[in-house]
Amino acid sequence: MIGRLFRTAPLTCSFLIVFWSVGALTGGVAGSEHELLAWIGFGTDSPLWTVFSSALWSMDLLGYMATTVLLLVFGPLAERSLGGLRTAAIFLSSHVIGSLLGVGVVLIGRDVHWSWLESLAGEVAAGPSIGGVGLALALTFRMPPLWRRRVRLLMILSVLVLTLYSGWLEDLLRLSGGVSGLLIGALFLKSGAVHRPRAFQETRVLVALLVAASALGPVVAMMSPSPNGPLSWFADVVAVVQPSQEDVDAWCGSDAVEVCRTMLVQLSYDRFPALVMSLLPALLLLVLAEGLRRGRRFAWWSALVFNVAFSAFIGWYVVDAAQVPDSGALEIVFSFSVPMLAPLAITAVLLLTRKHFAVRLPRHAVRKFWRFTAGSVALLSALYVFGGYLVRDQFSPEPGFAALLADLPARFLPPGYLLGLVPLQFKADGFAGTLLFEYTGVVFWLIVLAGLLMASWRAWPSSCEKQAAHARELMRRYGGSSLSYMTTWRGNQYWFTPDGETAIAYRVVATIALTVGDPIGPARLDAVRGFAEFCARNGWTPCLYSVGTETREAVEELGWSAVQVAEDTVIELDELSFTGKKWQDVRTAFNKAAKAGITAEWCTYADAPYAITDQIRSISAEWVADKGLPEMGFTLGGLEELTGDGVRCLLAVDGDRTVHGITSWLPVYQDGEIVGWTLDFMRRRTHGFRGSMEFLIASAAQQLKTEGARFLSLSGAPLARLDRGERPRALQRVLDFTGQVLEPVYGFRSLFAFKAKFQPSYRPMFMVYPDSAALPRIANAVSRAYLPHLNARQGLRLATKMIIRPRARVTTHGRTN
Repeated sequence: MIGRLFRTAPLTCSFLIVFWSVGALTGGVAGSEHELLAWIGFGTDSPLWTVFSSALWSMDLLGYMATTVLLLVFGPLAERSLGGLRTAAIFLSSHVIGSLLGVGVVLIGRDVHWSWLESLAGEVAAGPSIGGVGLALALTFRMPPLWRRRVRLLMILSVLVLTLYSGWLEDLLRLSGGVSGLLIGALFLKSGAVHRPRAFQETRVLVALLVAASALGPVVAMMSPSPNGPLSWFADVVAVVQPSQEDVDAWCGSDAVEVCRTMLVQLSYDRFPALVMSLLPALLLLVLAEGLRRGRRFAWWSALVFNVAFSAFIGWYVVDAAQVPDSGALEIVFSFSVPMLAPLAITAVLLLTRKHFAVRLPRHAVRKFWRFTAGSVALLSALYVFGGYLVRDQFSPEPGFAALLADLPARFLPPGYLLGLVPLQFKADGFAGTLLFEYTGVVFWLIVLAGLLMASWRAWPSSCEKQAAHARELMRRYGGSSLSYMTTWRGNQYWFTPDGETAIAYRVVATIALTVGDPIGPARLDAVRGFAEFCARNGWTPCLYSVGTETREAVEELGWSAVQVAEDTVIELDELSFTGKKWQDVRTAFNKAAKAGITAEWCTYADAPYAITDQIRSISAEWVADKGLPEMGFTLGGLEELTGDGVRCLLAVDGDRTVHGITSWLPVYQDGEIVGWTLDFMRRRTHGFRGSMEFLIASAAQQLKTEGARFLSLSGAPLARLDRGERPRALQRVLDFTGQVLEPVYGFRSLFAFKAKFQPSYRPMFMVYPDSAALPRIANAVSRAYLPHLNARQGLRLATKMIIRPRARVTTHGRTN
């Protein structure tokens, strides 16, 4: 991987090696060589040549690490897109122009006596992140529209937040470097591509990013060891940490009795609950941003109310409580108006994009959330008031019942909001009192945030039996792939084209809408396009799973990506003949079955005698117990799927009516007629006839051929594929490795090798998806779809088996599902 990175991005790799080597040799990595940084860093009083030398050092270890990540992400992309020389030119130009522009802003600010910029005069900064930010923003002019907007918004908001709240010279230079990169990109890299309006889902993503970024400013200021930005004071409003003893002594020495009492209470807070409660506004906005990304209406309303209320609160704070320094009018207006105007601007954005957030929760889900929230408030309130009264001797001064009740609202507010807003009358001393006093609000808000997050993640698709019946009718009329019958399985939802002639079966797992096989009907491309829009409106990401080559090629014009996830094995019955050496195993199974008195019998599970179905259930339970892991689902059927309409079972039965093995076969339709069958359920009794699977599959092929069937599909083996000599992509290699790791547990490749005994033809099956950024969530959704009942104990057992990885062997005794 490192060698490939060197081949694709030699300039980036070479620079990073020099960057870290120089830093290590000079002590810059440890941040201990302050004299060296003062000499090579660039600032208002530095020689002009330091604008170049400053690109080879960084201010501290965190700067080295962050810069490395930035360049490793965007450097290789730039080299592949622009070439090494243009990448170097853009990086160096952004660094030089950005540094000069930033220092010019400092000089202008010093002349107008802006105290923030005056504090930066005489400071120096170093770091290639200045040019790195410029390179990233310039590169956006060569990115697809989707990523162009996202990268620009994230990068610009990140450097802007750092500048406004952290506010040191390197932060300002990074911002000016980003501006330089945008100018360079607009002048030299901008293409003449036609402007495309933002997609429905993309608007949601951008609004969510904006709301999330608005939450990070006070956090940056609070986490910074010495914030210096023009808005650094804003952290004292929402993210107050424990005041220093000197500040407490100063206030308590004045006439501000209530402020003194409140600061004493804040000083008594333990660091952890104070930190959690101080981060509440940011956490709430981040959770609401996730809801906005998924188009939830409740998140839109909550974000709107929050920003309006927040703006009003900041306005009240500035007017009533903020101590305005003796500064110029420009500084006062900027420093105290931006915190009020930012939430108002977000409010305006929310109002303008209201129609994009129309996904409503079902009424029962809303009622459940409010009942749970109200119950939590009531329970925690009663616990605080009554419990606090029982241990009132652990408070000072000792409160009465009425005082505890009056103090209750303050338990649910961050400590920073208490100063001047809610005066406090007492503090906790003992263990029980401290627990009630400090953790009542923490527990409540963690419950609320978890509830909001679950409401954002969970999907509530709806379908009815009428839609399922219509989908089954379309499946019989138009047919489809060998997996088409699986669209009728329980758990699937259905989406139809406006004319009702094409259907897509899907199930929503973790907001990923996983389809089952190909669209059914004549208009596949239109169906995929309409289904994608339907998913976007509901805040889901579509993923077409186990589709054939025809569907994959049909959606290529939509710009979707594809990866092979299985290999369908098909036996063409018109050419079937069990002659020749390659069929030796099958003929052996026939001969041994005849000697053992084993015969193949067709039945339907729903109509089979109890003596037969009981044995089938016993065999299946024995197989599951042997695995120690749950059966897989989704495209792999179990006992429940045996009862489907039209499903046939073929049993290996001896003279004593003992069932040695069972296979189930799903019909494949075309123009209303059955043209083929797909193997689904496959089990063998542990101590029964060992060649039962070969015998049953070969018997099914013989008998179904006489009935007029054209082919048999042995279904797809997940995470196994035929080597066609093509160089796999990175994601394909990951899936191949996953199949190798899971082999000792579920034996996908053993199953694939077993099916090769029947000399099938191979048809690749693909997973098609629109957004590569969603791949981690898609992988999680697919794994949860296949293992919906995996518990923690079974998950630990699965992980242990994958780590131990015993030698895999080909098994023919049961379906590796």
